[in-house]
Amino acid sequence: MKKHLILCLLFALFTGELAAQELITNVYGRSVRSLNGKWNAIVDLYDQGHRMEVYKNMSPQGNTDFYEYSFENGLRLNVPGDWNSQMPELKYYEGTIWYARHFDARREPGKRQFLYFAAVSYRSRVYLNGEIADHEGGFTPFQVEVTDLLKEGDNFLTVEVNNRRIKDAIPALSFDWWNYGGITRDVLLVTTPQTYIEEYVVQLDKEQPDRLITKVRLSEQKAGEKVSVTIPELKITFELYTDSEGKAEAVKTVKKFQRWSPDTPKLYEVRVTSATDCVTEQIGFRNITVKGTDIYLNGKPMFMCSISFHEEIPQRMGRAFSEADAAMLLNEAKALGVNMIRLAHYPQNEYTVRLAEKMGFILWQEIPIWQGIDFTDDTTRRKAQNMLSEMIKRDRNRCAVGFWGVANETQPSKERNAFLSSLLETGKQLDTTRLYVAAFDLVRFNAEKQRFVMDDSFTSRLDVVAVNKYMGWYHPWPVEPKDAIWNVVPDKPLIISEFGGEALYGQSGSEDVVSSWSEEYQARLYRDNIRMFDNIPNLRGVSPWVLFDFRSPFPFHPTNQDGWNRKGLISDQGMRKKAWYLMRDYYQKKKLTNR
Repeated sequence: MKKHLILCLLFALFTGELAAQELITNVYGRSVRSLNGKWNAIVDLYDQGHRMEVYKNMSPQGNTDFYEYSFENGLRLNVPGDWNSQMPELKYYEGTIWYARHFDARREPGKRQFLYFAAVSYRSRVYLNGEIADHEGGFTPFQVEVTDLLKEGDNFLTVEVNNRRIKDAIPALSFDWWNYGGITRDVLLVTTPQTYIEEYVVQLDKEQPDRLITKVRLSEQKAGEKVSVTIPELKITFELYTDSEGKAEAVKTVKKFQRWSPDTPKLYEVRVTSATDCVTEQIGFRNITVKGTDIYLNGKPMFMCSISFHEEIPQRMGRAFSEADAAMLLNEAKALGVNMIRLAHYPQNEYTVRLAEKMGFILWQEIPIWQGIDFTDDTTRRKAQNMLSEMIKRDRNRCAVGFWGVANETQPSKERNAFLSSLLETGKQLDTTRLYVAAFDLVRFNAEKQRFVMDDSFTSRLDVVAVNKYMGWYHPWPVEPKDAIWNVVPDKPLIISEFGGEALYGQSGSEDVVSSWSEEYQARLYRDNIRMFDNIPNLRGVSPWVLFDFRSPFPFHPTNQDGWNRKGLISDQGMRKKAWYLMRDYYQKKKLTNR
């Protein structure tokens, strides 16, 4: 077998060209071995590791051998985990750290083996016994085939990780959340048959409740191979046959589905079988579409009672990475009474996505096209297309995902429009069963018309338009909230995707003074915004910013912020602020009226 270095995003070493490769669908449903745990690490402050060839892990064998590094008996870091929260000296570190570990393996005849990284932030270079592959992007998975690279017995794995902010990265130089670095999600050794089921999609049509779309692709281009898709609970089996590219597709009519919804998050066991492979996972089925200014779930109009959170556990000041972390964040969202979560501003852990689906949350997932992106650069555009592809391919079978987000707070321009249009085209080639959305911060008050308006031609290309507007915080009220009338994309559903303001938990002060940083002012701000929502005729969802206070280098206030963005409804210690109760009550009322 030829050596394969299969990557979701591969930078060719000499040409610098990008070449997207395929992920294995549902890697957690395969035969896997965890490589999580304590890894040895070297902090490479001046990027000298390449010169020293530390990935070779050489040690002196003779009297004249000498090496200026050693992975043994030095720093050890948890994987998964960010390095910033593991040592005080690394709290603000942005740069390179080399991770390394030994592991035993055996070569299995007739099998293929892959190293799978659920996420590494931000750039990574992987060495197994001296071989190399690269990936860029801190929030999506990639894999490396190591079938011919594994040694019988001891193997040495090194990962060079760099989280330094650069102009052509995504996100770019400046963003309002913590720049966590490290191997932040699971590392797995995956074993498959020689010919395995590389990809499958089993989902309902966007609108038709009985039209089941099934697509399967084998890892080899073999024609005439039989593939079956079975839903045991419904006593349904479909048989498909691959074409010359190893692909099989079918559209079937199934009238027995109990469709997934936030109230009844029904999942079915689905089994996909080929002559040499079998994969099983839990999949739900639902329809989501737009008609006029309404968002319909399973044929019924629905108001999106939403919240956003970062992939962060504020109480330990670190990146969320485990099932327990996902449960903490999602249970707090459940207590607030939401039916949707905006996973801002990047694809979050697969544990979060899968548990959210089981708990009945609609999800808005997005890639970090967040301000400051160089829309004139083709390399940056290709990176964004690959990140979007990686996100969609990982979660196409997650029926909870209702929205793919392509941008947040970008400024109109010909180049921006072309860039975002390319993302829509990339996304819709992979998935047309979700709604495409972007968030804008361009709404302004037109004094002559006495209306809030927005001019951005790109909104015409979206299914749903979202707006971030911090009335009462970054923007003083031009009129009383009861008189704040909106006329923004009146022919489309509109979601207020961010609003709110900062408050330090437990701090009392005047509800009339913005600079009080008080819970009273934050609560009044929420009451005023809720009053304004009544004046938005096409409003179909709101999502306060944000569930928890989160770490950010943006804020400079030494006492009220102290390295935190304090817009959370819940403090960094897990305490609910006064505004939390206002939003809970608002959502309870919304659920009764559903409009």
